Amino acid sequence: MEENILSPKLIEEEEYSEVSLRPKRLDEYIGQDKVKESMKVYIEAAKKRGEALDHVLLYGPPGLGKTTLSNIIANELGSNIKITSGPAIERPGDLAAILTNLSENDVLFIDEIHRLNKSIEEVLYPALEDFCLDIVIGKGPTAKSIRLDLPKFTLIGATTRAGSLAAPLRDRFGIVAKLELYSIKDLTTIIERSSQILGVKIEKEAAYELAKRSRGTPRIANRLLKRIRDYAMVLGDGILTLKITKMALEKLDIDELGLDDIDRKILETIIYKYSGKAVGVETLAATLNEEVETIEDVYEPYLMQIGFLVRTPKGRVVTNSAYQHLGIKYTI
Repeated sequence: MEENILSPKLIEEEEYSEVSLRPKRLDEYIGQDKVKESMKVYIEAAKKRGEALDHVLLYGPPGLGKTTLSNIIANELGSNIKITSGPAIERPGDLAAILTNLSENDVLFIDEIHRLNKSIEEVLYPALEDFCLDIVIGKGPTAKSIRLDLPKFTLIGATTRAGSLAAPLRDRFGIVAKLELYSIKDLTTIIERSSQILGVKIEKEAAYELAKRSRGTPRIANRLLKRIRDYAMVLGDGILTLKITKMALEKLDIDELGLDDIDRKILETIIYKYSGKAVGVETLAATLNEEVETIEDVYEPYLMQIGFLVRTPKGRVVTNSAYQHLGIKYTI
């Protein structure tokens, strides 16, 4: 399936361009004020003690800046960062190779850490707690265990599903921070900053309009900014005015609240096909030909944030506000 423009997940080909828009220091990082203020204290304290920062777990919907914040933490610590992901670590040996190549006070960032398999988690526990690695050499009766000392390092784990982490792994993180969807004000500031980096002139009203439709997610805001820039270059004079921004967003089928065709399909499927009654996410995914994970990670967080969808023990229910937005009479 073609990647949706409003998906907060990183599209492979935009990875390089997104890196250029990422802030490098905490003072440049916009939004997430509570997390930012706490991290400043923790980082400064670790530096004063001359110790590695406690292990950090960052969780929240995709596209909110978990990877960006991890790079910033490493920069503020003056440390090197090694980046990998849960699915990329297939065998305990892969993790052992990564850990033994770390230097003192390095930062190891594992994205999608909830997707680590159990055998790899078992290797990780002593590494996080005691900074050592237990390796078994040989097989059968002749097998013996060797313990290797590791340098003091900081693990930063990122996940969209903190509840999917095994309790023993979750308990080994000294710092746990939840990233929230961004306010329109913060997104407007991010869009204005990104437009300066991209060398694009944008009107304040246009930046605000774009922020309103970016689903509380900086990655989506930056992606839409680039697409609107294309429209402004071809159909205008290159300046992102309110008029051309609204026109471009209409062409992209993104309404005034940031909903696209799939969002509306989710809501309308519950309303029309299931008479507005509670629908299980598996049933909803099968009806829409979407993956359960896509609905839970990409679409639901925003629809719930704006009060259009609620989770109940029986399933997903559309609210009266969503009926009003879609122009459908509320009959329940």
